[in-house]
Amino acid sequence: MIRQVLVVCIGNICRSPMAEGLLRQALPQMQFGSAGISAMVGHGADPVAVQIMADAGIDITGHRARMMTDVLAREADLILVMDEQQKQQLVAQYPHVRGKVFRLAEAERQDIPDPYRQSPEIFRTVFSVIENGVGEWVKRINSIG
Repeated sequence: MIRQVLVVCIGNICRSPMAEGLLRQALPQMQFGSAGISAMVGHGADPVAVQIMADAGIDITGHRARMMTDVLAREADLILVMDEQQKQQLVAQYPHVRGKVFRLAEAERQDIPDPYRQSPEIFRTVFSVIENGVGEWVKRINSIG
């Protein structure tokens, strides 16, 4: 049974906070968190990400970036990453996560590019991919029960 989901990207200020916010809204009965492989620890979400999420009716202004840790890896029932390289890095660093780490856009067999320091248009494109990935995972999680 999936109760706790961790979303991971690089800095934990763009993609993973957006995905975490969408997941929280879609599955309020579950626990969600996010972290970064090279997190900008203590930083809030990128202002463009905050605005895009606000436009979607989700407030991520309270988000603070945190580093991926072994404890977070062990507590999560499911870990969603943005690309294949992150998946491989987590499995190499935390071998016990094998089998519970997947790309957020796994259904589309797609990596989600990092919009950090990119234009708002690129952020919106990335948000669309994240939104689609979240939608697919919500269906999967609901079908598991």
